[in-house]
Amino acid sequence: MSTANKNLSEHKTDQLPDISAKKFAIVTSEWNEEVTRVLYQGAYDTLVKHGAVEANIISKWVPGSFELCLGAQWLASDASVDAVIAIGCIIQGETPHFDYICQAVAQGLKDVNLQFNKPVIFGVLTTGNLAQAQDRAGGKHGNKGDEAAYTAIKMLGFWQK
Repeated sequence: MSTANKNLSEHKTDQLPDISAKKFAIVTSEWNEEVTRVLYQGAYDTLVKHGAVEANIISKWVPGSFELCLGAQWLASDASVDAVIAIGCIIQGETPHFDYICQAVAQGLKDVNLQFNKPVIFGVLTTGNLAQAQDRAGGKHGNKGDEAAYTAIKMLGFWQK
């Protein structure tokens, strides 16, 4: 479903797993910080709202979205971390740089997900312009950070009986 038809902050919250003993790591890109800070806050607040203990949320910042992959790998390698949420914002410019970075970040985070056999959530906006990013960072389409945290919670409940 396209974002135009869905608010990124609205989710079914019945039957969410107990996450009070789970440890989360949020790795956030400093690039486009006016957007990523809002996404980060949405993820953090959603985790706490649904039962995560603040002391069990690790927050780390990396220079750009490309560095999210290594940051996520380092955090996922910690056996005490149950899920990693990667937050970034890549805005299309005039060169093909956008395409290369988007592909590398998506592939890199997918690889970390599978390498460590734990949820590594893609909370990265890939937009055509700043206005589209702002619409998805607390604007008219909700907050992709909320969605990323919700996805992490749901994935942790996937194997729980």
